[in-house]
Amino acid sequence: MSDDDAAPAGRLLVCATPIGNLEDVTPRVLEALRSAAVVACEDTRHTRVLLQRYGIATPTISLHEHNEAQRSAELLGRVRAGEVVALVSDAGMPVVSDPGGRLVAAFRDAGIRVEALPGPSAPVTAIATAGITAERWRFVGFLPRRTGETLELLRDPDVTVAFESPRRLVATLRAIADEDPTRVVAVCRELTKLHEEVVRGPAAEVAERFADGAVKGEITLVVAGVAATLDVARALAAARRLVDDGARPRTAARVVSELTGVAANELYRALHDAD
Repeated sequence: MSDDDAAPAGRLLVCATPIGNLEDVTPRVLEALRSAAVVACEDTRHTRVLLQRYGIATPTISLHEHNEAQRSAELLGRVRAGEVVALVSDAGMPVVSDPGGRLVAAFRDAGIRVEALPGPSAPVTAIATAGITAERWRFVGFLPRRTGETLELLRDPDVTVAFESPRRLVATLRAIADEDPTRVVAVCRELTKLHEEVVRGPAAEVAERFADGAVKGEITLVVAGVAATLDVARALAAARRLVDDGARPRTAARVVSELTGVAANELYRALHDAD
């Protein structure tokens, strides 16, 4: 059964809100906030700033990690009665490292229509501005509090985007630099706000830049994949040894690429040029 077949008149609108600059809200989201019967907010005081900026008088109620189960039942009843509920978080897209997942699941399980109204997103904004090439990337939410768990999480061939506390940023950068001082990172601070700052470079240099520990604001961290910092010369040497032992260059390049993360095309071209 499709959503449209089962849906009553009411529905849930999952609305992305600005991550800093209030001008970034979309017209579609503003219309949703105006027309909804109620706006469910991570923090009603925070959301009222946005609503007042655009002259929106829709009532608000809180929905956060401590009351989401209770609110889900309450809002489910209101939507079944035909009301439209708008869901927002303090910034960006609800559910993405923010409350709302239980609410969306409850509505989906009840066969009630859920619409996502896209808009600002800190992870996507960080990838766009960090200057770290990413054909593939992953978002892991907030980094673990334990340094060892953070490093284990970051040992991935893909670019990683994460949120980090200003209090832990320096320790995290130093830990990354201790493993590989050349690994490229970008600290994206206060994105879209007046004091936006993006500091990009080798982990050791970026760690030194923030060494005084006086970091404030929202932090989104972009970390190059481990494959991007591998010793290409050693990978090429391994591929050449395979060729010397009788392997075809393309096969050697593919095998070494799978083991090291260095691009197979790069290894194959180097082997071909050496012939």
